[in-house]
Amino acid sequence: MKIKKIEFPEKSVLSQRKKDFDYIDSFKGEITNDSVSSSEMGEAFFTSGPQWGKKMFAFRNNVVKLFGLKTGEENGKIQAAKDFTCEVGDQIGLFKVFGKTNNEIILGEDDKHLDFRVSLLYDNVENENKGNSLTISTTVKFHNWLGVVYFLPVRPFHKLIVPSMLKRMINQLESKPA
Repeated sequence: MKIKKIEFPEKSVLSQRKKDFDYIDSFKGEITNDSVSSSEMGEAFFTSGPQWGKKMFAFRNNVVKLFGLKTGEENGKIQAAKDFTCEVGDQIGLFKVFGKTNNEIILGEDDKHLDFRVSLLYDNVENENKGNSLTISTTVKFHNWLGVVYFLPVRPFHKLIVPSMLKRMINQLESKPA
């Protein structure tokens, strides 16, 4: 399965605001499923991270606590991914649901140093030649120099983890019984 870096998808609800972001990337993979629900995408997102990515995120949380940045632990009980209903306002760790359509979920968080959004976009293409796709897009808006400095070491790892997660998400979604 090939995951490719693409331009930010115009079909995303975030595309209307793309000029407002300081950082944008998008990765797309083909998926054979003819239908993927928002809650299936959400569950796959939260359960498909590679182990090394989870360890890096735990390390990140320990470091950013020192600077008073959000870790997701502030929200109290962390909801299990399998219980995730994917409704606007739901939160798992650092990721809050900001928006939802029939084929896209917008996750993210606002903090004092930066705001980020992650779009999970399922595109069901009815043309046989194009196929269906799943795209993960990330946007970041910096608020101050701390946001820029914070994102410098994150950026290269982000570009590694997102394609890996997308591949795992697609494999997980395709292995689900119809």
